[in-house]
Amino acid sequence: MLEHTIAAIATPPGRGGVAIIRMSGKNPLEIAEKMFTPVGKTKVADFEPYRMYPGSIDGGNFTDYGLCVYFKAPASYTGEDVVEFQCHGGENVARGILKQTFRHGAKPADKGEFTKRAFLNGKLSIDSAEGVADMINGESDAEVKAGYLLYSEKLTNKVRIIQDELKNVLAGIDVSVDYPEEDVEEQHVAEIIPVLQKLKNEISLLTASYAVGKKIKSGVTVAICGKPNTGKSSLLNKLLGYDKAIVSGVAGTTRDAVEGVLEIDGRKFKIYDTAVVRDSADAIENIGIERAENIIRSADVAVFVADYSAGADEEDARVLAMVKDKPLIKVFNKIDLTKDETDTDADVHTSAVTGEGIAKLKQLLYEKSFGARGEDAAFLIEERHFDALQRAKESLQKAILACQISQPLDLIGIDVKESWDALGEITGETATEAIIEEIFSKFCVGK
Repeated sequence: MLEHTIAAIATPPGRGGVAIIRMSGKNPLEIAEKMFTPVGKTKVADFEPYRMYPGSIDGGNFTDYGLCVYFKAPASYTGEDVVEFQCHGGENVARGILKQTFRHGAKPADKGEFTKRAFLNGKLSIDSAEGVADMINGESDAEVKAGYLLYSEKLTNKVRIIQDELKNVLAGIDVSVDYPEEDVEEQHVAEIIPVLQKLKNEISLLTASYAVGKKIKSGVTVAICGKPNTGKSSLLNKLLGYDKAIVSGVAGTTRDAVEGVLEIDGRKFKIYDTAVVRDSADAIENIGIERAENIIRSADVAVFVADYSAGADEEDARVLAMVKDKPLIKVFNKIDLTKDETDTDADVHTSAVTGEGIAKLKQLLYEKSFGARGEDAAFLIEERHFDALQRAKESLQKAILACQISQPLDLIGIDVKESWDALGEITGETATEAIIEEIFSKFCVGK
């Protein structure tokens, strides 16, 4: 338990029904005793843990009527004694009560300090803390779900199993080095190669999920591209369900990328209506064209829009050449002008006027980005975890090669230990102070 008690407002700023002031540390109950007058004869010192008590809360220049609850260590979020006041949700009310906790000895909490104390007191792992941050900051259902899976230590448990197996390998290496016998070292090397290969493959399976996890966390970037007057802006507006882009019959109306955010089955898509990619003598339009080209090249998925009634030309070929190596959806728009849908080159026929084909286009966007819809899986969503796993895998590969060329066991052990250390950055066993500070700096004050 850390020496001082910290306090912070745990609810978002602004007006609301209820605000929560949280204290954690050595003596929050003593501070509560000076500030809270319970209804009836019960004294604060006699509070039963995990039970709400109504009463008056001292806010310095005012008194509020609210609730007080005590969470006894170690069965609390932080692993320390915790007291929470629930007061009326005005900003001045919450601030006044918080200031009173400071007057009675509490210290202002830093960003994420409550969760940091939970980590330091062994209440949750370092990646569970990251999962909490991802849930708080999640901008889509999928981000929140991925954060919860991280918080529930699914990744930690998998990594710990690999670490335990590496620890067994290291123990065997130590025994062979300390007690050398004829042919024992050579035999041991032959035995550990398949084990190291298996663990390397398991790490590869984890890193493979990062491609999807990154899209879940950052969103899928979609570039709508094509010639002028094919209905790209109208299509963006129809996808979003509101008018985001200016729609005009004048060619080249969209001179810069227009962005909108769409959620499909809980996953975030950032849709860009890009300027027409063509040769132009207009300096301002050329800036928009350059930006459009950059967006199209970096997009996760390209939606190529063609006017159903027009044929392909050099402008179409130029855009298609830019997206040949990425997932592509070919859209033939303005199908409301004709009912002939025999063109087999199109993935979907749409009408931005009637909405025809929009549902199918959304389905294709999802499938091109994530594959067929299915059950939620645990994906690797943190770049820090991906980097640690990549280093662990590289160290295992070096260890395997060292085994194959008959390097001494103690040198092989160095590579195996490097792999174990890299994995420890995920479980927290080898996480440096810099890593810990970086993680908790992502939190808001009060969590």
